Amino acid sequence: MLLYSNKILSDLQLKRLKEHKYSSSCQSLLDPAMQKFWNWFVTLVPMWMAPNLITIVGLIINILTSLVLIFYCPTATEEAPWWATMMCALGLFIYQTLDAIDGKQARRTQTSSPLGELFDHGCDSLSTVFVSVASCCAVQLGKYPGWMLFQCLCASTLFYCAHWQTYVSGTMQFGTIDVTEGQIVVMIVMLTSSLSSFLNMDIWSTSLIFVTLSQALTCFGAGCGLASLLSPGGTVDKILNSGAGKSGSTVAGTSVLSPASPLLLVILPAWVIAYRSDQAIYHNQPILYVLVFGLIAAKITNRLVVAHMCKSEIHHRDTALLAPLVLFLNQYFNTVIPESWLLNLAMVWVLFDLMRYCSGVCLEICNFLEVYLFKIVHTESSSATSQAQTGSSGGPTTRLRKKNSRN
Repeated sequence: MLLYSNKILSDLQLKRLKEHKYSSSCQSLLDPAMQKFWNWFVTLVPMWMAPNLITIVGLIINILTSLVLIFYCPTATEEAPWWATMMCALGLFIYQTLDAIDGKQARRTQTSSPLGELFDHGCDSLSTVFVSVASCCAVQLGKYPGWMLFQCLCASTLFYCAHWQTYVSGTMQFGTIDVTEGQIVVMIVMLTSSLSSFLNMDIWSTSLIFVTLSQALTCFGAGCGLASLLSPGGTVDKILNSGAGKSGSTVAGTSVLSPASPLLLVILPAWVIAYRSDQAIYHNQPILYVLVFGLIAAKITNRLVVAHMCKSEIHHRDTALLAPLVLFLNQYFNTVIPESWLLNLAMVWVLFDLMRYCSGVCLEICNFLEVYLFKIVHTESSSATSQAQTGSSGGPTTRLRKKNSRN
């Protein structure tokens, strides 16, 4: 198996995952309006295109446009070219659209499976990291390092808590102001930065009494996030009082507080290592630093999603956490190794570990469910059904692959 010698998921976990049914509720302000566009757009997608292929194409575009912006703003203090921020806004819009229609394409082609849900959430976890960093670059938030670290960690924390609540209640719940609204706000910020750069203006440094406009924007985003977490009926309230398991426990029958420790093992070291460093590890390489901890957060979020879908306990130890542990121990022993070297090594390790885990989980699920990740197998039986449902003459599709038809 690619990059993995031992199985990640047990037979019991795979069996429970196969039985998993997606459950969600949505109170989003903008989703009803956007659904009309998404329902139209999915009809333009060829019937042969696999839903997961749609998702990964959107993610690649999102990450590449974010990396272009990061390239021109290596410390998030530089003014980016107007076209870079505009391209980043377009990349996010494309990702939002493709991410919204992958489930519709799955139902349209009868290829819905737990793998699709897991793959979708995994891509979302990566997009969250790169979009939060790119938004910092767009508003030059690197001029205020503490604010930048707060914003990036806040984005990862909110995403993790959303899946924590799902792990407890069994239902993904979208609030009045949620991911769709957040993405649209980020797009507006990107376009505003593009216009500002095009007109040679420095809008984000504008003083608003006590803070600059970029800091005020961070406060606004954090305020909305905290409100969704702490308000009555918010995420924290649902975590504590909406347990779907026995005696109010999680779907796996574990404590509703069990997912707290992996998150704390990311957030606390991120702050401690950044401000305890005598070599300014964060302040000298802010983008690389937040990417390292953001990708670690993405890894533990993926593990939480797997735990929810498999109704299994979430383990508190994770190989990705070796990176902050080594950085912390190096500081504890008076920085024996240059921190810039260790940070680059940490990035390599975190990327490798994340890809190893994600590829291993996907391959195990593909083998168990007998499905392909990025391909739809054509059969005559599914052709009639899909045409009857869509009213089109699109190509024949099926959800499962034949047991003997392997690459």
